[in-house]
Amino acid sequence: MNILIFGNGKMGKLIEVIATQRGHTIIEKIDIDTAIKDSFFEQADVAIEFTQPDAAVNNITLCAKHKLPIIVGTTGWYKDLEKVKKIIGKNNSALLHATNFSIGVNIFFAINKFLAHKMNKQTNYTPEITEIHHTQKLDAPSGTAITTAEGIISEIPRFKHWTLNKQPKAEEIKIIPGRIDPTPGTHSVVYDSLIDSIEIKHTAHSREGFALGAVTAAEWIVGKQGVFTMEDVLNL
Repeated sequence: MNILIFGNGKMGKLIEVIATQRGHTIIEKIDIDTAIKDSFFEQADVAIEFTQPDAAVNNITLCAKHKLPIIVGTTGWYKDLEKVKKIIGKNNSALLHATNFSIGVNIFFAINKFLAHKMNKQTNYTPEITEIHHTQKLDAPSGTAITTAEGIISEIPRFKHWTLNKQPKAEEIKIIPGRIDPTPGTHSVVYDSLIDSIEIKHTAHSREGFALGAVTAAEWIVGKQGVFTMEDVLNL
């Protein structure tokens, strides 16, 4: 499989290593100084994108116009998701987006929703999310933390929003972000009451799990059309 990579940072470099180990070929790694050529898209079977929020939508659009399926790990651009879905549909292309490509994290998401469903009627418990990443991560809270909050909101109707405020309103889920080097990513959900607490937690030991998940998603999406997530890849 021929892969076009957007982003030559730590994730882009690690994706290149993992993809090569799995027998794939990297056509080009595009960064801010790369002169983009049509031949990149013509030679590639799939693109993988880990750049910056202000670049992601343009990169997705470029791939859609060339009918090249794209895997997007950049977060912070989801306000444009509905617009992007229309672009993908109009061009009969494919997009798989995720706030986190780690297989373990996506199982954590599924457990989070299951637990939230069970806690729906337990109004004495208050959920709170904590996330810790390295200091180079620009967005806060993390996309993974937001996805976790959205999973709780989908199962517990009394919660409507997430917040960074230290004193959340009754309808808000508090997220506490932290930036500590060299943490790849730690996320936890705690349901706290006066009597006891229930906690679920995912701790990444390295970035390899994110890169492996992205390459696995790229292998899965080739030949498909539409907008997908890791739930589709893992059948969760």
